[in-house]
Amino acid sequence: MTRYLVGTASVHTTAAACDYLHPRVGADDEVVVVAVREPDLDGRDPGDATNVARTRLPAATVETMTREGEPAAVLQSVAEERSVDVVVVGAHRGDPQRSGPAPGSTVQALLGDVDQPVVVVPVPDLG
Repeated sequence: MTRYLVGTASVHTTAAACDYLHPRVGADDEVVVVAVREPDLDGRDPGDATNVARTRLPAATVETMTREGEPAAVLQSVAEERSVDVVVVGAHRGDPQRSGPAPGSTVQALLGDVDQPVVVVPVPDLG
């Protein structure tokens, strides 16, 4: 069994994470999806983001939660609480209009602060 943590703030990030996970997860695997509410994003985004995982990863056990706070700190805390094996995050916040050449601040913080491998998935350009 492998326990994955998906950090998300948007449906785009969750969909990209699910595209990565779908061929890798099975009935014995667990996926914990954590949507982090951010003050400058639409309040519906976290709920919509977690719903995507439930429908796109039917083979795995999927648990969802929404937390408030600084995304990297929230994800690090949940990774420790849940003893996850792998952290999966989008390269950027999940807003394709805000993407750039370097990974976002959450990814940068996680790469230096968590003990688990961090998989960074690209969020597709919708433009």
